[in-house]
Amino acid sequence: MTMNPPYSANWSAEEGFKQDERFMDYGGKLAPKSKRLSNIFSFSSQCVIIAKKEGRTFMHHYPSDISREQFERIREDLEHAKKKTRPRKTDLYDIFCAILYLLKGGIQWRMLPSDFPNWKLVYYYFTIWSKPDETGESLLDRVLKKWIARFRNEFLKKDKPSLGIIDAKSIKNTNPAEEKGYSNHKKVSGIKLHMVVDTLDLPHTLFVSKASMTDRKGAILMMECQKDSLCLIQTFFVDGGYMGETFAKEVKNLFLHAKVEVVKRDELHTFQVLLKCWVVERSFGWLEQDRRLWKNCERKLHTSLEMTVLTFLFLLLKRY
Repeated sequence: MTMNPPYSANWSAEEGFKQDERFMDYGGKLAPKSKRLSNIFSFSSQCVIIAKKEGRTFMHHYPSDISREQFERIREDLEHAKKKTRPRKTDLYDIFCAILYLLKGGIQWRMLPSDFPNWKLVYYYFTIWSKPDETGESLLDRVLKKWIARFRNEFLKKDKPSLGIIDAKSIKNTNPAEEKGYSNHKKVSGIKLHMVVDTLDLPHTLFVSKASMTDRKGAILMMECQKDSLCLIQTFFVDGGYMGETFAKEVKNLFLHAKVEVVKRDELHTFQVLLKCWVVERSFGWLEQDRRLWKNCERKLHTSLEMTVLTFLFLLLKRY
């Protein structure tokens, strides 16, 4: 029995449906008016089932997807996550797009649509790519640093910056979160994201702590963990939350040639764009484009960090 093709100008123009035998057998014509809407969903679901059985690429097209050309730039790095593996039956492109879909939509792992691989397989690859090594860096961290260096070279800049902008943001927790604290300053129970960016909005260090940790202490721990990424910085721009001689001395002990400049407001309790500090605020704004990062939905702090790394990697692949 030949199934009527769907009535949709966008769907009928796609190569996947044009090359399907059922569509060609029907002569490439549209379905009768009474059957148009009902055949849209039945035809698409059967095509997904056929693709799964024959081992072809899953048919999905979401705003969160990246193009295959963009994914080919990082495919080699992702494939070498494990040295010995059996032959893959699923394309890593579909795995990566499924993680981006979860990140963009803010859904649970078990709620991934059927046009993506099984959620257990997607979660398995995410745990491999986000697992830290002996130095504390994951595969996603190394890929992000690699692309940050490439992006800076396009602007005739060195791989590592000479100027850094530090800031932190408190994020509320949800029920699944296990590690959390209460911020007396922000009146938030959750976690705190610490970040150092350059003048191009590129993050060079990321650190996640409990919200109860102060901005100054979190910044020092972040610098100690990722000292190599900040070794060339000569000036750190900070806001009033990092004011004090103690913080400046601790930074001086870590980086001998670095100094701290505090950008102050002219008037209190008024909105004002701070010099240099607005750059890191824009980076925080980019993170809010993904619903998964609106609140902390992860049980572990490391998982929250890797979700943030994945967001910046997605932005770089789109921009580069």
